[in-house]
Amino acid sequence: MNVKRGSTTFLKVIIFLAGIAVLALCIFLVPNMANFASNLYPNIAPMKYLIFIVMYGSAAPFYFALYQAFNLLRYIDENKAFSELSVKALKNIKCCAIIISGLYVLGLPLFHFIAKKVDPPIGIMGFIIIFASLIIAVFAAILQRLLQEAINIKSENDLTV
Repeated sequence: MNVKRGSTTFLKVIIFLAGIAVLALCIFLVPNMANFASNLYPNIAPMKYLIFIVMYGSAAPFYFALYQAFNLLRYIDENKAFSELSVKALKNIKCCAIIISGLYVLGLPLFHFIAKKVDPPIGIMGFIIIFASLIIAVFAAILQRLLQEAINIKSENDLTV
């Protein structure tokens, strides 16, 4: 087992653990948070469902991005890192991060309402998720562009030789 395969295996394990952690949050924390928010604002009937839409709605692109990251690591293991498949995986990760950020931007008013009645500023959580997602989107876009340029240079060199 070489160093590259060992590091990609480590990253695959980290991806798997991140997926388990978010699944646990979706199962245990989100329903409690939705019930808590609906109890804080009983006059806003859809409050519970809006929390579900934001939280579970962002879980779907998160898991798709994890799947794409796992594929990207598999391409590295198979020596296909400099391929259009890798560029597409990075593009998908970027799109997922933008979707997650957008959902949380739409959900900021919900966090603001909850933060009004709760001492610890829960609204900051929304901003953290938005900015983390945007950082991931920018990072994936930069990697996507660099990888595409490397593939273009490689194909030009293959044609000239």
